Amino acid sequence: MEFTLQFEGNEADRNLLDFYDAAQAFAAFQRTLALTTHLVVNGEIITQAPSLKNAVILSLPPEPGSWRAVAIVTGTVLLSAGVASKDSVLGHLLTSAYDYVISESLGFHVDYEKSLGQQIEEHRSTSDEIPREIDQGKFESLIEKVEPAVRDLHRPISHSRTAETAILGASQAGQIVRQTGPVLDKDTFEYINVTNLTDDQEKFVGKVSSYNSNTFKGRIYIENEGRPVPFTLADVSRNPGTVLKVVRSLSANALDRFDENAEIRFSALRYESKNGRLKGFLILQIF
Repeated sequence: MEFTLQFEGNEADRNLLDFYDAAQAFAAFQRTLALTTHLVVNGEIITQAPSLKNAVILSLPPEPGSWRAVAIVTGTVLLSAGVASKDSVLGHLLTSAYDYVISESLGFHVDYEKSLGQQIEEHRSTSDEIPREIDQGKFESLIEKVEPAVRDLHRPISHSRTAETAILGASQAGQIVRQTGPVLDKDTFEYINVTNLTDDQEKFVGKVSSYNSNTFKGRIYIENEGRPVPFTLADVSRNPGTVLKVVRSLSANALDRFDENAEIRFSALRYESKNGRLKGFLILQIF
């Protein structure tokens, strides 16, 4: 399976990029691909790209007249022939998973149930290649792990400004045929790089869609936002009673996403991007 990172605008149009920023961006490209591939192939979350198992990511040489990095994802698990065809089950799933991870990390909501989740279930009905451990919670944990790398993908745009935009996507012969995630630009960088915490508490209603008891972090679906929003339980709310309410909401929501009993009411401070876009909640109390 081939993926390409392509920079455009400014010095990139003259086939130039700041060397250090380009190196950081290409390393981030490899990391986001490696962690996503490992989850798709093995059903596990890793934190270090070298821990990738049952697959390997190879780099093609740079092409004259462009600033593209082309990565080939290979491995005996992906295909017995060694390369994951775009027509293979895991090839299709990897492309969709990468799109989901990059989009969600940059605040562009993708309905998991109607996209990646549905695709996983369809493939499971016809193939045993998809690990049973893969679920939405695993992908949400993955998004948290790759956030620093997604920020570094922007370095030629955000630091040296030797590029204006970049795109990621599944490709053929270095030409992107399916874009994964939004166009990277100064706005997507500001979203992922800047996080402000508001001063005033607000009240919200939502349904918990994922929760990690080790980190006290999760995601909660907010109707007005039309998407699951990341949350962290504040120190003052990390008690058995609050955690029980979170877990009950998660359980009820998992059984029936339309169950009103899954709703919880809570007060929180908002994590916002530089332009005021909601990035998450710091939950202070659940009622």
